[in-house]
Amino acid sequence: MKKLLFFISFCLLFLSIQDLFAQKPKTIIVENADFQEINENEIPGALLLTGNVKVNHDGVVLTCNKAYFFQKENYLKAFGNVQLVQGDTLFLNSKYAEYSGNVKKAFATGDAVMSSPDATLSTDTINFDRNIQQVFYNTKGTIINKDNTLVSKSGRYFVAEKKFQFLTAVTITNPKYVIKSNHLDYYSNSGHSYLLGPSTITSKSNYIYTERGFYDTKKNLAHFLRKSYIKYDDRLIEGDSLYYNRNIEFASATRNVKITDSINRGIVKGHYAEIYKLKDSMFVTKRAVAINLVEKDSVYIHGKKLMVTGKEGERILRAYNNVRFYKIDMSGKCDSIHSNSKTALTKLIGNPILWNGESQITGDVMHLIGDKNTKKLDSLKVLNNTFIVSRDTLGTGYNQVKGLNLFGKFREGKLHDVDVIKNTEVIYYMRNDDNELIGINKNVSSKINLIIENNDIETITFFNKVDGDVYPEADLPENARKLKGLRWRGDERIKSKDDIFTAEDNEMNDKLIQEGKDEEAKDKNVPLKVRKETLDYDKKKPTVKTTTNAKSKTKK
Repeated sequence: MKKLLFFISFCLLFLSIQDLFAQKPKTIIVENADFQEINENEIPGALLLTGNVKVNHDGVVLTCNKAYFFQKENYLKAFGNVQLVQGDTLFLNSKYAEYSGNVKKAFATGDAVMSSPDATLSTDTINFDRNIQQVFYNTKGTIINKDNTLVSKSGRYFVAEKKFQFLTAVTITNPKYVIKSNHLDYYSNSGHSYLLGPSTITSKSNYIYTERGFYDTKKNLAHFLRKSYIKYDDRLIEGDSLYYNRNIEFASATRNVKITDSINRGIVKGHYAEIYKLKDSMFVTKRAVAINLVEKDSVYIHGKKLMVTGKEGERILRAYNNVRFYKIDMSGKCDSIHSNSKTALTKLIGNPILWNGESQITGDVMHLIGDKNTKKLDSLKVLNNTFIVSRDTLGTGYNQVKGLNLFGKFREGKLHDVDVIKNTEVIYYMRNDDNELIGINKNVSSKINLIIENNDIETITFFNKVDGDVYPEADLPENARKLKGLRWRGDERIKSKDDIFTAEDNEMNDKLIQEGKDEEAKDKNVPLKVRKETLDYDKKKPTVKTTTNAKSKTKK
């Protein structure tokens, strides 16, 4: 029984405390009106206020020319030059407004304008919910924020965060660009914009598309994710993550990077890139590959680092570190490549090796030369220690041509006419139309001309001081069938565009692609996380207090 009485007493005490602390809606207080009257016939239940009306409710001050104050409902209707002021951060002006003290909500219409220290919203109708400190509108509105003008069909303003949120079509117009989106969060104090869903940024210099991104409208810095790209007149930059600085026209791209050069008909891919538009330069790494269309055939060039510099028509491609390239009927390797579109000259630098059809070509210096007008592959130049090797089609031997220099001409993209000059040596397995071995031609001369058809040597012509003979296979021992310096590297031959990449390149590629898929699945339809710099924009840095501990001393 005592326990029951104690429980009942506790409940009553708890209810009494609740009643004590329960806050009843504060009453709207009339601070001024030139004239007050009650007219039950005209406005039943209302106090009519006219002339310099001023009311106050829980920190909000409302002024107007005339008002109907329904005291029982704690409700106000205001007419003419209406202004609702909350602190020094929000001003709401209109021709007509309604305000409820019980639910702390305001409604304003007729040339409604909401002003804050950072922005001004103009629209037909504005609603203000003081409980959650949000302003919203569903009629076409215009927001002016320093250099930016925002126009939308509807929107919401979060007073504490100083954030506008738009879930319908919105346009930001800046002197330098125009942003369009269907989902945008705009912070009026910092000028930071967060985009979600199909969004575009258009300017004289480029066109940007993103479905998830951040743009700092004050600093002109941006970060874009998912299906984003930047399009210039001649280049399209794509990547899973794009960073952009409009001030210096710099862009960097990370993972699944693709840069398309529409004028020069080229594509560069990799997993990291930096593009300097004003300098006409580009740097690409992480499984970097340049793809250029030459005579209806694509040339693939891979290196650990790729650089493209120069204006259209004067572009220079540089590839560094273990460079590999592939083209149908031709592939090669070297330490680095330097290709100049203006001179149509491509230099293979450092231990170059070229495979043309079934032939392996090496030398100290190797140049591929194009026609300056047609840009088609025209000729090949190999200087010092030229060596051409191919396997005998049916036997185990090697056809070999050795000399100082090589000069070749291309026909329809294929090496056709080749001259090897100075101190030339040849070992060639001669076969008839039935592929029967006639003998092994071994001789030396001052010059050799090769005519190549269908990637096979069709004819060999020797010039000046020819010394040698055609030997029956039995008469030429094995150790005499190889020229000095022969090194067959057929196992290194690049036979497809996929062979230009190492196993390490492919492992990194698979890892990064999977990371991209995982992130996209995780972050799908999720806005970017609000940056700390956005949230802390108005926070003042603490002043540094300096203290002096030094004591002055007087010399005696």
